[in-house]
Amino acid sequence: MSYQTIAVHCDQSRHASARHALAIQLAQATGAHLTGVAATGLSRYADWDDARGAWPLPPYALDHLRRQAARALAAFERDVTAAGFGTWSSSLQEDDAESALLLHARYADLLVLSQTDPDEIQFGVSRPLPPELLLHSGRPLLLVPNSVSAAGAPAPTLTRHALLAWDGGTRAARAFSDALPLLRLAERITLLVLNPGSDPARHGLRVDVMREFTKADTGPALLCAAAERGCDLLVMGGYGHRRLHETLVGGATRGVLREASLPVLIAH
Repeated sequence: MSYQTIAVHCDQSRHASARHALAIQLAQATGAHLTGVAATGLSRYADWDDARGAWPLPPYALDHLRRQAARALAAFERDVTAAGFGTWSSSLQEDDAESALLLHARYADLLVLSQTDPDEIQFGVSRPLPPELLLHSGRPLLLVPNSVSAAGAPAPTLTRHALLAWDGGTRAARAFSDALPLLRLAERITLLVLNPGSDPARHGLRVDVMREFTKADTGPALLCAAAERGCDLLVMGGYGHRRLHETLVGGATRGVLREASLPVLIAH
């Protein structure tokens, strides 16, 4: 198994450059095609919607949204060109970001997103993208922490030391399978065993096994274990449950999506 296509979200966020860099690094390492996806958000503003109470935007405002998306794609194209990476494409979608990325997820093996930044307002994004795409895309996500965008922050890596959260369950197994192309490149892998399960060493990986007992919540415990061991990647299964007709992300997953300070590959 290898990644054939990786899709990365492109916007005008201050975190976009770090997101592009990690996606390019991953595509180069795995030989995947990289697709940059930008969305205008026009579908949310083009027609009257009783539920949102939104009027259609005037033409000059629609043009502004298109220019913003085009600038986001141009920044992505500059970044891949500067990195000397040649296997890429870009896509400008006349839709909101969630719908555009869900569309491209059908043709990708992995989606690369940033953490939600509560201090940023993005047109065409009505709710946090990571939990929605985790639940509905059917694809694993590589979450890029916002901390890597800070001034003076070291460039993020992915292949030095991976922490694999393992409980023997189906979600952990799915995350492990989805992460295999990346795990095969890792210099070191630590398996955090929550409950004994099957042995990933059968896939040809050299794995250090760690058993840890803690009263802390699962999400903070995983992030603490990763920080203590200097890991540069966390691999975990995403948890969710249904309440009435709404799919909600479980507490452990929600906490990691919000608080992660290292890249996280997560599958639901």
